[in-house]
Amino acid sequence: MQGLDALFRPTSIAVIGASHRDDGAGKLVMKNLLAGNFSGPIMPVNPKYQAVAGVMAYPDIQSLPRIPDLAIICTPAGKNPGIIDQLGRKGCKAAIILAAGTSSEQREQMKASAREHKMRLLGPNSMGVIMPHLGLNVSFAPFPAKPGRIAFVSQSAAVCATILDWARHNDIGFSHFISLGDACDIDFAQLLDYLARDRHTSAILLYMDAVQDARGFMSAARTASRNKAVLVVKSGKTRIGAQLGHLHTGGNVGMDAAYDAAIRRAGMLRVRDTHDLFAAVETLNHAQSLRGERLVILTNGGGPAIMAIDTLLARGGKLASLSETTKTALDKVLPPSWSHTNPIDIVGDAPVERYTDSLKVLLDSEDFDAILIMHAPSAVVSSTRVAKEIIHVIGEHPRARRFNILTNWSGETSVFEARRCFTDAGIPTYRTPESAASAFMHLVEYRRNQKQLMEIPESISDMPSDSETVKLLIKEALDQGISQLDTHEVSRLMAAYGLHTLPTWIASDATEAAHIAEQIGYPVAVKLRSPDIVHKSDVSGVVLNLRSAAEVAQAADAILDRVRQTYPGARIHGLMVQRMARRAGSQELHIAMRSDPVFGPVILLGDGGIDWEGEEQAAVALLPLNMTLARYLVIHALKSGKVRANRSQQSLDMEAICRVLTKVSHLIINHPEITRLDIHPLLATGKELIALDVSMQLHPFEGDGQARLAIRPYPKEWEEPAQLKDGSSILLRPILPEDEPAHKEFVSHVSDEDRYKRFFADVVIGHEELAHMTQIDYDREMAFVAVAEDGNILGVVRAMSDPDNVDAEFAVLVRSDLKGVGLGRLLMEKIIRYAHIRGLNTLSGITMPSNRGMITLARKLGFKVKVQLEDGIAELKLSFNREEEQ
Repeated sequence: MQGLDALFRPTSIAVIGASHRDDGAGKLVMKNLLAGNFSGPIMPVNPKYQAVAGVMAYPDIQSLPRIPDLAIICTPAGKNPGIIDQLGRKGCKAAIILAAGTSSEQREQMKASAREHKMRLLGPNSMGVIMPHLGLNVSFAPFPAKPGRIAFVSQSAAVCATILDWARHNDIGFSHFISLGDACDIDFAQLLDYLARDRHTSAILLYMDAVQDARGFMSAARTASRNKAVLVVKSGKTRIGAQLGHLHTGGNVGMDAAYDAAIRRAGMLRVRDTHDLFAAVETLNHAQSLRGERLVILTNGGGPAIMAIDTLLARGGKLASLSETTKTALDKVLPPSWSHTNPIDIVGDAPVERYTDSLKVLLDSEDFDAILIMHAPSAVVSSTRVAKEIIHVIGEHPRARRFNILTNWSGETSVFEARRCFTDAGIPTYRTPESAASAFMHLVEYRRNQKQLMEIPESISDMPSDSETVKLLIKEALDQGISQLDTHEVSRLMAAYGLHTLPTWIASDATEAAHIAEQIGYPVAVKLRSPDIVHKSDVSGVVLNLRSAAEVAQAADAILDRVRQTYPGARIHGLMVQRMARRAGSQELHIAMRSDPVFGPVILLGDGGIDWEGEEQAAVALLPLNMTLARYLVIHALKSGKVRANRSQQSLDMEAICRVLTKVSHLIINHPEITRLDIHPLLATGKELIALDVSMQLHPFEGDGQARLAIRPYPKEWEEPAQLKDGSSILLRPILPEDEPAHKEFVSHVSDEDRYKRFFADVVIGHEELAHMTQIDYDREMAFVAVAEDGNILGVVRAMSDPDNVDAEFAVLVRSDLKGVGLGRLLMEKIIRYAHIRGLNTLSGITMPSNRGMITLARKLGFKVKVQLEDGIAELKLSFNREEEQ
């Protein structure tokens, strides 16, 4: 987190380009700075003035009496590269660049200077930063921000101004308000890492146009979302919108569906639009973990309740069912005309008592997890009085904290005071029924994404992957100048990963096609082979159910004629002939891989039978996939209608399709030469899945194949056999998410004393803790397990690096019944090699002074040991930096 303290906790600030001009950012920045509680020196720099806003000014950067921690640069874009260099030479640690219109060349110049001087940059095109809890406003924002628990980060200065205005009106506060701008240095990843550790922040809201460093973003996002709610508003849902976003921030134009998949995969939540954005801020402002998904609605009007329910169900929400006990209790406090179902309509003339009595019944019930209280203005009762009495009931009822309670007082003037009362009481309140239901679904969807992070993947012991054969086949094709492969050419390649293709024969003309058909038997299909025609449907290049030699010959001639007429310059590599697969009750799927410019290879799943025009017709997932992640992709495809089934089709076999998706994931990860893949269609008949048509594009690849992935896959290269002192063989390998059951069993073989030495507490390690230990981010963390021949875990060592990959903490634990066989030393030597190769500066850990075995081993391995008896710890530190060692 190098340099970010200077940005967020500066002790001195320079304002470059401070001025008296009413239309200048320099004047507003000075005004905002002086209006706060910043106690350090503020140093305006402008050769035209002796003072700005009553503060002594300096003619240039060199004249500053002290080195500023932070500089805010209010000058035109053309001057800024030189200013950054001057600030760097002065020793400034961080700068905020306000100017828009910065060219790519100017950005690179500023980045180079900042790197040279170890200086951090926010912007350009930034509005600045506001830290209300410090009383610090280093921005040209038109409005101040109140203190609160939400951190807001936006690439758009205009969105920042809009949110600030809305928040001021709705009494919403922030821990940090950060205008990211074009992110030439500091980006979303660094800010997420910082905010995830900030004690003033309980939730994070991002507005983004584009991500530049996908790997860094995914690592930081996953870490942050495990500790705090992270919500994302992503613009550029359409192709044109994404292209405009590229012009706005300079980021790559990626698939919107890939962003969607990335946000879900990291455990964050995407909110859809500005309306959702405001609702999300209101929800986050009163952040409370969700107890469950069952919602009950209490309302004085049926129409608004139906609007809320439509939104709830459209987004996959659940309405609670009322038990007979609850209905009987409500009968005692409501008139006979009440709805007797959920939503609970207490009728438009409901007095205050009808609300409060009904709410008390609901708070005594176990039928639901959340309550939405709705009110439409009524002539018979004061909206404000109803609100105040409800707040009183919630405050006094002993069970109220068990529920998520949301409110919707519809209208404007007559209900404004009531909504203010709810805000002051810390109860979420919304202007419309739809926004209230959407806000509840924010909590539900976030909970589902978090649950997905913690799910144990199914282990597949028989997953085939003959990667050496595939490497050879790909090399042969590329050596021959072949970059486009079809079904006939990829069958061996697919088979090496357990993916089945329909047997295919190649014919050069209609006569040969008819002859092949006679040999293999009818009915058959004839398909065009042309590297220049991506979609065979463009020329009706597939003809099915041919039942005679004459039909085959006629179909083949017709295909070739259509190609000559429509694409006269297209290369024709003959025709494919296949025996027709059994299709009764089957479903056609389309599985594809595309290379997204932001997130790298992604897998798409949708209906077969049509050629997709874009990712809008498919569900998308980031690589790598395991069985659990593949299942979520299938569920997402079904729920979103990207895969549809009809009554004549068998239900999809979830395990079978997930196995295929996982195998495709392994194929793509292991072979970076594959740049595009289409399995279309994949015929699914129960457990039998067979690829009828496959198209694959290849391109030579050099370098680290894993670097193109947004998520680092399992590092198989770190697998290593080893032997213990007693002669038994073990495997040292990185931990897998599938290891959770074995890890749980391993912990049961560790004594209470050893567990206390490892965790410094008497801990009970449950599912959530085990999920964190086994589902790790290999880009920042490593855990090696020692696995016996029977599959049992005998020991584990792990190291977690800081986000800058400079230092790492380690911890090691072995089974208590396996001491003295050399296992601890093997594990420690393994993690030391890993840290050295990763380029870390230091590897450190702590243990108890009484843990003599660990301390002795650490000294033998080169660690410096510092015992602090007053704190009850022993610090262990190994340096890989030779200069530091000297």
